Amino acid sequence: MAREINIKKGLDIPLAGKAEGKPESINAGLIGICPDDFPGYTWKCDVKPGDVVAKGSPLFHAKEAEKIKLVSPVAGTVEEIRRGERRHILAVTVKPGGDDVVRFESKDLAEKLKLSGLWAMMRQRPYDVVPGEEAAPRDIFVAAFDSSPLAGNVIPTHIAEYLELGLEGLKSLTKGAVYLAVRPGQGLRTKVAKVIDVNGPHPAGNPSVHIAAVAPINKGETVWTVDAGTVARIGMLIKKGYCDYRAEVAVTGPAAQKPKKVVTEIGASLTDILKGELKEGESLRVIAGNVLTGIKVDPTSGFLRFPYRQITIIEEGDKADEFMGWASMNPDKFSIKRTFPAFLKGLQRPFNFDARIKGGHRAMILSGELDKVFPFDIYPEYLIKAMQAGDFDRMEKLGIYEIAPEDFALPEFVDTSKQELQKLTRESLERLRKDS
Repeated sequence: MAREINIKKGLDIPLAGKAEGKPESINAGLIGICPDDFPGYTWKCDVKPGDVVAKGSPLFHAKEAEKIKLVSPVAGTVEEIRRGERRHILAVTVKPGGDDVVRFESKDLAEKLKLSGLWAMMRQRPYDVVPGEEAAPRDIFVAAFDSSPLAGNVIPTHIAEYLELGLEGLKSLTKGAVYLAVRPGQGLRTKVAKVIDVNGPHPAGNPSVHIAAVAPINKGETVWTVDAGTVARIGMLIKKGYCDYRAEVAVTGPAAQKPKKVVTEIGASLTDILKGELKEGESLRVIAGNVLTGIKVDPTSGFLRFPYRQITIIEEGDKADEFMGWASMNPDKFSIKRTFPAFLKGLQRPFNFDARIKGGHRAMILSGELDKVFPFDIYPEYLIKAMQAGDFDRMEKLGIYEIAPEDFALPEFVDTSKQELQKLTRESLERLRKDS
C-alpha cells in the first residue's frame, strides 16, 4: 500500500501558457552540453573542434573521478568549445550527423552509469551535487512528477516502458529502499520501489519534501535523488546497452505564441525548438526550465538545459506602463497577500506574469512570510541569516543538510526583501562541502 503525504505549506503559481496535446518531434541542428549544470565536480573537456563523436561518446570527464562522464547525446561533429571569463568552458556544441552509437558493455551497473552520462543526472544529498564516485546511498528517492509552474511530463512517453527495469537497477545500488513519489491517480505502480502518494501545492514535487516526510537525512548519511525520466533511461541502458538521449520538452509561458510539447535531443538549440514561438518586436525573457529555478538564456544562442524538460517564455516587463505603478488596483495583478483585488476573482485563474521583481532590496524582517510556502520543519529566516553570516555550526543545526537550492525558490518569490536565496543556498552548500 502506498504511503500518503499531504503538503499544507506551499504555493501553486497560476502562470498562463500551459502546453497541451501530444508532443511533436523536432530534429535539432545543434546540440550544446553545459558543464555548469552538473555541480560537484570540475569538468575537463575531452574533445576539440572538428572531432567526430558517436552518440554516447564522452565530451567531458570529472577531474576528481575520470570514469564519470558527460556525453554527446547525438552522433556528429564537435563544432565549438564556448568559453567565458578566464577561459571557463560554458558549453561544447555538436552538429548532428551520423548514426554511430556507443554501447556500454560493462556488467557493473555503476560503471555503465558513469560512462554513459546518466550518473551525472543524479543528485546526492546533502549538498545537492552529482554523487561521489564511491558513494553508497542510504536510500534513493525517485520523483515521477514535477509540481513547478507549467511543468510537463517527467517521464518521456517514448521510454516510459523502461521505468520498472530502471527502478530494479537502482535497487541494486543501495542497501536501503528505493522510493517512487507520484501524484494520486497518476497510475504509476511498481513492485520494486516503495510508492509515496504526494498531495498538495508546489514544492510537493521537490525530492527534499519527500525525504523530510519519509526518512530525514542525518549527519553523515547520503541519499540520492533522481527524476523518473532518468530512471527510464537507466532501464533502457540495462536492457539494450545504449541510451536514448531524447527529451520531452514543454514550451510554456504567457508570452509563447503557441505553447506545445516537443520531443528533441538533450541540449537542443533553442533556435530549433522556439521557431514560431517568439513574438517579433517584443521584449521577452526565455528561461531554460521553470520560472522559479530555470536559467535565463539567449534564444538565438542558448540550449535546452538540465533537467531538459521545460522552456518558459515571459515578457521582460521593461516596457510596462501601469497607471499608479505599484499602487494600482489592477484586478489582474497577483499577490498572495491580497494586496490587490485579484483574489476576489480567484487566484487560481491564469495570470500573465512578467520578469519584473516588483520590489527592492532591503533588510530582511523576521515576519514569518517565508514559512507559509516552506514545508519543512526548519526556520527559513534564521537559516538564511546563518548562511549570510557563514556560520557553519548554526547552518547545520538549522537543517541545511535537508534542503537544496530549489527548495528556496518559492521563499525567494514571496520574499519582500528580494534576496537571491537560491544563489545563497548553493554557495553555502559548496562552502560546507569543501570544508567537510
